[in-house]
Amino acid sequence: MGYFYLLVLVLFSRSCFFQTTKGLQAYQAQLFLQIRKHLEYPSQLQILDNYNGSLCDLAATAHIMISCQDNFVTELKIRGDKLANVSGFNGYAIHNKTLSETFSINSLVTTLARLTSLRVLSLVSLGIWGPLPDKIHRLYSLELLDLSSNFMFGCIPPQISRIVKLQTLTLDGNYFNDTIPDTLDSLSNLSVLSLRGNHLKGQFPSSICRISSLTDIALCHNKLSGELPDFSSLTRLRVLDVRENQFDSQLPVMPRGLVTALLGKNLFSGEIPAQVGILTHLQHLDLSFNHLSGTPPFALFDLPNISYLNLASNMLSGSLPEQITCGSKLGFVDISSNKLVGKLPFCLDNTSDKRAVKCGGNCLSIEGHQQHQSSYCKEANTIKSGRKIALLIAIVVGSILLLMILAFGVLFLSRRCFQRKTLETHIQQKAKGIHHDFYHYFIVFQGFISEVMKLGTQEELEEAPNNFDSSMFMGVSPAGKLYKGRLENGTYVAVRSLNLLKRYSIQNLKVRLDFFSKLHHPHLVSLLGHCIDGGVQDDPFANKVFLVYEYVPNGNYRMHLSESCPEKILKWSDRLAILIDVAKAVHFLHTGVIPGVYNNRLKTNNILLDEHRIAKLCDYGMSIILEDNEKLEAKGGGLKSSQRQTLEDDVYNFGFILLESLVGPIVSGKGETFLLNEMASFGSQDGRKRIVDPAVLMTSSQESLSIIVSITRKCTCPEPSSRPSFEDVLWNLQYAAQVQATADADQKSDSTS
Repeated sequence: MGYFYLLVLVLFSRSCFFQTTKGLQAYQAQLFLQIRKHLEYPSQLQILDNYNGSLCDLAATAHIMISCQDNFVTELKIRGDKLANVSGFNGYAIHNKTLSETFSINSLVTTLARLTSLRVLSLVSLGIWGPLPDKIHRLYSLELLDLSSNFMFGCIPPQISRIVKLQTLTLDGNYFNDTIPDTLDSLSNLSVLSLRGNHLKGQFPSSICRISSLTDIALCHNKLSGELPDFSSLTRLRVLDVRENQFDSQLPVMPRGLVTALLGKNLFSGEIPAQVGILTHLQHLDLSFNHLSGTPPFALFDLPNISYLNLASNMLSGSLPEQITCGSKLGFVDISSNKLVGKLPFCLDNTSDKRAVKCGGNCLSIEGHQQHQSSYCKEANTIKSGRKIALLIAIVVGSILLLMILAFGVLFLSRRCFQRKTLETHIQQKAKGIHHDFYHYFIVFQGFISEVMKLGTQEELEEAPNNFDSSMFMGVSPAGKLYKGRLENGTYVAVRSLNLLKRYSIQNLKVRLDFFSKLHHPHLVSLLGHCIDGGVQDDPFANKVFLVYEYVPNGNYRMHLSESCPEKILKWSDRLAILIDVAKAVHFLHTGVIPGVYNNRLKTNNILLDEHRIAKLCDYGMSIILEDNEKLEAKGGGLKSSQRQTLEDDVYNFGFILLESLVGPIVSGKGETFLLNEMASFGSQDGRKRIVDPAVLMTSSQESLSIIVSITRKCTCPEPSSRPSFEDVLWNLQYAAQVQATADADQKSDSTS
């Protein structure tokens, strides 16, 4: 009987296994159909049209390869024929070159992330376009990522550093045009970093030199500049390729195990360091087309493994000894277009040797090669000597001036410290003189130190808005009344008098306000300073709080959407620009600071516009500033929140800002229920004409409008988990703006033709 039960158990287990395997294969097949749809059915995948078997059994071709382990897809390689060699690509879809305008790289990455066992992903020459989304980190199992020869632009998302298993990162032949993220050192397993042929700018991140596993660094054909770091710590590095950039430092220190060093067509200067003589594994060295000077180290020609040496088109000078020796493997030498003089070394002048040597454009004493007159190179050497003397004089004079400046600086600081101490004593005495029971805390205004010393007390602060006169009143919000003020130096500020409905610890308020005064973003209204009135002396609780903000002069966003101000009503492209500004600010609050700042009271009347219609968000972080003491504690000068509001609140509220941007003035006085019901009207053209602001309808393209309608619906979804992230919201806004800009340009072109 026992054997019978055992047999039944085995049969049941096998049945479950086959059902599970069948379900897994069906799920992965469905995902692959979605990927194929996202890639707009490339011809290279037509092999799947009549294929009914398992993806794991698909025979590999030159264009597609799928590998599996335990029925899970672990490798996916697809190679198309849309080469990214288009001149003038400007971030928009190009017919027959990129995927269509409706393609969404965001959706493609979301689908790929569902292949949770994927270790190798290669999507090459498929016409993929758009910014690489931050959510790329969801492909957390990847060990190899190759997205070469596509049309991706913008920045390489720093979140890519969260794919900690990554060993090979290849993004060659795209249009990335920002700086290289400084967080790549989190990729502790990375061996190959290849970003060839993009438009990357900025400096080479020194953090890359902390990735000890690196064997290949390829950053050629970009716009990188500045100084290269010391590579000696990268003991496994074999290939360094930084050709055709704008590096303008001296040559970097290179690791002993380096095999290939390609540094040509940059702006490197100084002499070739003697350290290259210890690079015994070096086979290929290209230093051509730089500004290198001095005489090249003789050991360079005699390295045991050197086969290719290119020093052409520099400013190398001096002479090479005739008896210099050359390595047995040296097959190509180019020292042309320099300032070398004397005779050519025997090992480079032996015509019977099977060694290609280029030496034209110097002042060498040889025949049969195009050489300059000796005066050409002597002039260069004379200029060089003169520059050395001038440099020496400059160093001496500069040192003397520096010592004098330091002396004056010490004297100035000594007097300044004495004056400041006297001023602080004066303020403390002045505060006590106003009322002996008052004890005031004050924080210096950033950028207005001299002014804040004059606003050390509540009474003095009240002078800025003319004692809070009604003529200076700007408005009121749940956070308190807002007044316009003016400092003695003429600078306008906005002073908010906070409504304190309960007692707050001065220590905790100070920590929170310190935190917000350090937040700087072009689309946040800056907190310049604050004054906390503690009431009676030694009372640890705040009585009154005044916040001093930068003054933004052009009203709020809601006013510009209102029919009451028709001359200021914004067209659709202007509204998109403002929404993008605000989304960037909120995204910064969520992800750019620690801890993140959520529940930021997002409303159209909290979006201020300056004289250039640049948007700035105000009243952000009030939920933290006025949070209960037990929820926010000051420890060691830091900020710790035990119960942060979820970011879904901000996404939801931003959805209503989007909605108000669409429908305009009719929003005023309408409740959320009404607005959500009206969302159904966006589904038809007649419905849109009925509810959408005429100023939007007349100045928007249908495609751009549809993108915003879609993301608005997602933001206002009742289920928080179904709402998009703010990075998704920002991406959709930027995409809608690009679509609108294209439509406006086409319309302008049609009108002029």
